[in-house]
Amino acid sequence: MSGDERKEKRTDAEEVKEVLDAISDRIPALLNNLTDVLYGKASAEKYGLAVSNFYTTLKKSGMSDEQAFRLTEQYMSSLNLGKIITQAVGSGREGHHAEHDVGEEIGDEIRRKLKEKQDEG
Repeated sequence: MSGDERKEKRTDAEEVKEVLDAISDRIPALLNNLTDVLYGKASAEKYGLAVSNFYTTLKKSGMSDEQAFRLTEQYMSSLNLGKIITQAVGSGREGHHAEHDVGEEIGDEIRRKLKEKQDEG
């Protein structure tokens, strides 16, 4: 290996190190911001309001409780960005068990509340 080749490889390694250093500085902040967007109080309120409005609109349009409930569950699944990201990222990791999904927990609670409303009405 000539001196120029060694110098070029060293330069490439230094560039990679700089890129990795920059990424490692920014990733924690990016993850915190993403967590706030997905699971923050304001996001949860908007999510709940959107689901509630969807269900109410279905009921007002004349759907039965069961039909509205099923469609609302599907709607909730389509809004669960956290689950979509988890599935996209985790799709390549066979056998990997994801940690408990907070978005799924919120969805379960909303389904429970909707079921209570349905049983009352």
